[in-house]
Amino acid sequence: MKITALRTVIVAAPPHRNWVFVKVETDQPGLHGWGEATLEWKTRAVVGMVEDLAPIVVGQDPRQITRLVELINRTSFWPLGVIGLTALSAIEQALWDILGKTLGQPVWALLGGKVRDRVRVYTHIGTGTVKVRRHSRDIPSYVESTRELREMGYTAVKTGPVPYTHYDFDLAEVMHTGRLLEGLREAAGEKMDILLDFHGRPFSSRAALAYIDACAPARPMFVEEPIQPGDHVAMARVAQAERLVTHREFEELCHLRAVTYVQPDLCHCGGLTVGKQIAATAATFGIGVCPHNPMGPIAGVVGLHFGAAVPNFSILEETTGSVPWYDEVVQTPIRRVDGYWELPSKPGLGVEVDEKAAAAHPFQQEEVAAMAAVIERDGTIANW
Repeated sequence: MKITALRTVIVAAPPHRNWVFVKVETDQPGLHGWGEATLEWKTRAVVGMVEDLAPIVVGQDPRQITRLVELINRTSFWPLGVIGLTALSAIEQALWDILGKTLGQPVWALLGGKVRDRVRVYTHIGTGTVKVRRHSRDIPSYVESTRELREMGYTAVKTGPVPYTHYDFDLAEVMHTGRLLEGLREAAGEKMDILLDFHGRPFSSRAALAYIDACAPARPMFVEEPIQPGDHVAMARVAQAERLVTHREFEELCHLRAVTYVQPDLCHCGGLTVGKQIAATAATFGIGVCPHNPMGPIAGVVGLHFGAAVPNFSILEETTGSVPWYDEVVQTPIRRVDGYWELPSKPGLGVEVDEKAAAAHPFQQEEVAAMAAVIERDGTIANW
């Protein structure tokens, strides 16, 4: 069996993304695999990277996953970086899809078998019918959305409660954040977890800790990226990381025991192979895994298989319904019962892209959200 081609399918998912699906084709009639290489505001670059990697993998046996991952990494000369790793991740996911189809097994079974019967997921405040006014962090709309999502059966929701911030902090904004979290906890009750994403907006650990203290009475499950990733010593003071990419970066963080959870992104870290390596390292230090997953439907299914097979997995981010055509362009095995996804049973990942439906939603230039990240009082450029 040999790989004959790599193809990309782009599906607009406004305002901030285009989904990039990667199809690995083989010389076996009807046998192919799908992966996802979505990377915000880097769509053209990722598509070009997939094309650049094609000569390395075409002609190779798609069932030799570890060999192909090593081949891509070691023939690249320059470190791949997030664009290259995103392309690699999608190819790697597609190879698992092919292997599962070849053996007649779901991917989670090939990863060592299931360690749980279902996978807990969380969504974002504002993804139901209730729309929140994010810029002003309007408390009533956030509270109403939380109630709606709880009634829909979700057991956990996430939101970004922190405004654009610098090295210092605005006390009025900190107090407003405290009131917002008080409202969210009342709406969520005691059986729903609240997850927070600071998005790396605070420039200093002092500013981050001021907001963490304000949120603490609401007992959030975690605070994601309280500061920008990379400064592991500072992170140890506040905790949590998402935009680290490589196994080595996560390993350094784990050695410091700087976090409660790590959030490898299976579309950026190198796919399921590296994702499992990161999870195993985290487990050694008593750290849980909550995969970062704000992308499209194939990425969601990859996270589902990962969550089924990884012992220290805790919860998966999901974005079902983020655009009206979410369920039209990809057939998936995703079935949510209350706040959990049921385990899939079809061979491979269990996904198939309707390329005709996908063509109805071609590439759209994304809105670069970070362009609005400016601190109003003086025009300082902030972290989005």
